[in-house]
This record gives sequence, structure tokens and C-alpha cells, in this order.
Amino acid sequence: MVPSPGRGATVRISLFITCYNDLLFPETGKAVVAVLERLGHAVEFRSAQTCCGQMHYNSGDAGEALPLMRHFVEVFRDAAIICAPSASCVAMIRHHYPKLAAETADAALAREVAAIAARVFEFSELLVDTLGVTDVGAVYPAAVTYHASCHALRSLRLGDQPRRLLESVRGLTLVDLPRADECCGFGGTFAVKNADVSTAMLDDKMAAILETGAAACVAADNSCLLQIGGGLHRRGAAIRCLHLAEVLAATGPGAG
Repeated sequence: MVPSPGRGATVRISLFITCYNDLLFPETGKAVVAVLERLGHAVEFRSAQTCCGQMHYNSGDAGEALPLMRHFVEVFRDAAIICAPSASCVAMIRHHYPKLAAETADAALAREVAAIAARVFEFSELLVDTLGVTDVGAVYPAAVTYHASCHALRSLRLGDQPRRLLESVRGLTLVDLPRADECCGFGGTFAVKNADVSTAMLDDKMAAILETGAAACVAADNSCLLQIGGGLHRRGAAIRCLHLAEVLAATGPGAG
């Protein structure tokens, strides 16, 4: 992993926004930039970036994922630190890119993939573990509950980084989510291929969120928030679904 530059040190960070956020949740990328720049860091966006190939790989089509992996390496080859506001995409790069590269028998590619995977960070782990900060100067006067995605919990093994960031937000009350380690039922193509099971899992997750009485459900993966937010909207529940970066970017007294 990249050594921590230490609190207060200015670093140049490349934003890998992921295609999901780029197309459906553009406010997430803006929020990430707002937070990092508020902390004094320089953020760049490399416009040649594309999908990481996770959807193809998870669907069993490694042949389609391979050129996307090669393109990612080409685009970010000289980037010192790469930040992505998506645990699932970081998990793809960190855990599955090395396997894809190994299957090519291209030793040079395998070395490049290993090097670049060590410089890719999920947003909350970048803030807490690499930049050494939990208080980003955010203000969000509301009660919120936090949903941890399966990729964050089981693939990246993220700990309490998102919670520590939320606990440092002024005016925010963090309400524990019952059965927090349970999946929301999205799982990418799982929700399409196993719609009935996915819906049942979503019902359980929504019941837990409603039980908290929180005004907002926060997560670090917008794929989960799409699933949860869609279900809550259909129920007419007045609960906002927000990416962690959006809460951390908030600074006004009316943010909630």
C-alpha cells in the first residue's frame, strides 16, 4: 500500500469515478472532489477512464473484462493515488485484476496490475487510513443510519472508517442499523437473475432502516443506495438515501 503522507500533507489524487456513479449519481463525484479539495489536496480527473469491467467479470465474461483492465492500467499507470467512491469497484481492481492478469501469462502486465492495485483506495479508507483524517469539516444536522455494503465488509474488509467519519460530522446523530451486516439484495446482476430473493432481502433491509427512525440512510456504494432508495420510494417513506461523500461535503446549517 501507499505510505501515509501524514496529516496536512498535500497530495495529488486521481479520481476514478466509476461508470455507475458517472451515469447515475454525478453528485457523488462532485462531493468527493469538494471534500478532498477542502482538505487541501489536488484532484485530477482523467477523462479517458471507462468501466473497470466488474459487471463483465461477475457475469463470467472475463474476455470482455480483460481489455477494460488493460485500459485502466494505461490510464492510471503514473497516478500516485487513485480514489474511487465505490467499494465494489475497488474490490474488482484490488482482488480480481491480479487474477485476470495472471491468466494472461504476461508477467509485465501482472507486475503493473499489482503495483497499481496497491494505489487504489475506497474513499473512506483513503481519508482515514492514508490521509489520516476523520473530521473533514462537515455539517449535517440530522439523524442518519449507515448501511455497509457487502463489498466493503467482505471484500475490502473495511472496518469503522465510514462510521468514524460520520461521527465527526457536526450536528449529525448516527443511529445504529439493526442487522447491519445483512445484504440489501442488490448484488449487481443478482437482483435481475434472482428477483424474488432480492426483493425479500430488500424488504428486510428496509424494515431495519425504518426501525431506526433516521432521516437518511448513508452508504459508501451507490449501487446499494439505488436498491434501497427505490424500495423506500415505492413505499412512500420519507427517508433520503445519500452517499457518504455527499454528507461529508455538506457544510451549511440547512444541509439536513
